[in-house]
Amino acid sequence: MSRQVVRSSKFRHVFGQPVKNDQCYDDIRISQMTWDSCFCSANPKFVAMIVDASGGGAFMVLPLSKTGRIDMSYPTVCGHTGPVLDIEFCPHNDNIIASGSEDCSVMIWEIPDGGLTSPLTEPVVKLEGHSKRVGILSWHPTAHNVLMSAGCDNVVILWNVARGEAVVRMDSVHTDHIYSACWNRDGSRILTSCKDKTMRVLDPRKGTVLYEKEKPHEGSRPVRAVFVSDGKILSTGFSRMSERQVALWDPVSDFKEPLNLEELDTSSGVLMPFFDPDTGVVYLCGKGDSSIRYFEVTDEAPYVHFLSMYSSKDSQKGICWMPKRGLEVNKCEIARFYKLHERKCEPIVMTVPRKSDLFQEDLYPDTIGPEPSVEADEWFQGTDGEPILISLKEGFATTTKSKQFKVIKSLLKTTSASVGSQPDICGEVQSLRREMKDLKAAMEELVKRVSELESKH
Repeated sequence: MSRQVVRSSKFRHVFGQPVKNDQCYDDIRISQMTWDSCFCSANPKFVAMIVDASGGGAFMVLPLSKTGRIDMSYPTVCGHTGPVLDIEFCPHNDNIIASGSEDCSVMIWEIPDGGLTSPLTEPVVKLEGHSKRVGILSWHPTAHNVLMSAGCDNVVILWNVARGEAVVRMDSVHTDHIYSACWNRDGSRILTSCKDKTMRVLDPRKGTVLYEKEKPHEGSRPVRAVFVSDGKILSTGFSRMSERQVALWDPVSDFKEPLNLEELDTSSGVLMPFFDPDTGVVYLCGKGDSSIRYFEVTDEAPYVHFLSMYSSKDSQKGICWMPKRGLEVNKCEIARFYKLHERKCEPIVMTVPRKSDLFQEDLYPDTIGPEPSVEADEWFQGTDGEPILISLKEGFATTTKSKQFKVIKSLLKTTSASVGSQPDICGEVQSLRREMKDLKAAMEELVKRVSELESKH
């Protein structure tokens, strides 16, 4: 008679806990758009969320410390002429955020330290190249100023943001609507899922398909997929009977059969996977769900091990999470989600219970920092860069200045006459004006000193 041994895991007792009401962001009119994106983005400085706006699209960017009730008149970022569908902060500069909209454009914005004091209507850069609405954005994890966008025109574009130009355009790969698109850890591969029921691994610079899997899930509802450890892929989708599923694949050894396939429940919300490469934990959050499931991905069969589930009364309209460098390591916090309700944003903290107050090295291996390892031009020419890791011991304090965002004015390409009449480089113009003012003051000082010397002689 064999005795079943419980699998050993330091994350078996992870639990989720919402913060107190006074630490939430209240009275915010979250967007009513029916679109399967996160609707929010967070970093160690700000949290941003897409809000309802009349006559265009807008999103709100709040400093993390600005909790409590948010005034109705609080300024928003409101430069789009159609509803905003997706937003994402740049991983290499906490003040830069990208937005994609129904107006077919992608805009790059610079948020001042301390947040907005007046509505922001002029982007630093406007990227135009899609013919239909843009619903997916993703910054490159290691290359500076490289952004991926995917639209309802079934096109994936890789932008060099500093030059304002589309460098790679993949317009013949996908035959239908793109459900998800993401990078692997070093940004050398792109993974997409599509309405044509095919999951593809792409070479980002060549735009070619390296591996593909037809019907990873039998159902017709949307499929989401992310890279996990060792090049494996975790996908979420639906069975023929509309049961929600999670599956793990190895595209290199065998893409025909999943390493593991689990059926979860019969809910209708699309499951959005969030994978933490440091801990090997994947969190599944469904839009319209009131729960977050989490699993541990390991090298041992059955590979995907259920850990636990966080449940609450209210369903989520959108959700995002904080980068690892923004967590409170002294409280054994291994993840923090920002959950959108109809009228508020609620942080949810995932914690490993530990009695010791010391730094837990096994929970916090070195993680991806804010420093890019290659520049955009180098990456597009073929140079891959491994992520530059940082230690979270003693809480992460920035030792290097945040990577400055620069637009190369002479190379910035505009794609329409209207853009030419309303330059999208107001941030650069303002900084040049400041430099001219400083130069003028220095010249006046120089003239004064020359006249003093002349009077002495």
